[in-house]
Amino acid sequence: MSQAMTVLLTAFVLLMLACLNKVSSHSITTITKNNPTSPHLQSCHPSGYLHGKSHSCNHEHDSDCCKSGEKYPQYRCSPPITGASTAATMTINSFAEHGDGGGPSECDNRYHDDDEMVVALSTGWYNKGSRCLNYISISANGRTVRAKVVDECDSVYGCDADHDYQPPCPNNIVDASPAVWNALDIHGSDVGDYHVTWADV
Repeated sequence: MSQAMTVLLTAFVLLMLACLNKVSSHSITTITKNNPTSPHLQSCHPSGYLHGKSHSCNHEHDSDCCKSGEKYPQYRCSPPITGASTAATMTINSFAEHGDGGGPSECDNRYHDDDEMVVALSTGWYNKGSRCLNYISISANGRTVRAKVVDECDSVYGCDADHDYQPPCPNNIVDASPAVWNALDIHGSDVGDYHVTWADV
């Protein structure tokens, strides 16, 4: 192949690559603008890290206590609400006085017995209290129940007396009372971290 032909072929390949790059970049921009659920717009990343300090806490329901030297991610956001139901991890919590939930519930400054259908939501879903005392539906194990939002499962702060010296919550938590677990017919070793979906009622 002559040197001139080689130069022309190289130039053609470079031109094609430039065109493809332009189309790809434009396509990504268009998809992001036209799709509000695009991961480019909906990603939720830690806003920082909380340095733990060791302290005893209430181990009811296998709650974890903060540990010195551990760094716990802090989230001010939660995954996006998706259509009729949103995926979450359900955990168990006692909202009763002297339970593992710490102080009284944030929405009404009250404690709630374990037989009440109540939940706390991660910080992003709690949304500065906008869901306070509203009901959500929770679906799991072939059942759907309703529960009242009474507290925030704080995804930013923790490791202090107000949070019973427990780490910040993950950002995708529905923290439910024992009554909710019982209503969903989830018992024994299945109680802990359980995949559910939830929706506003």
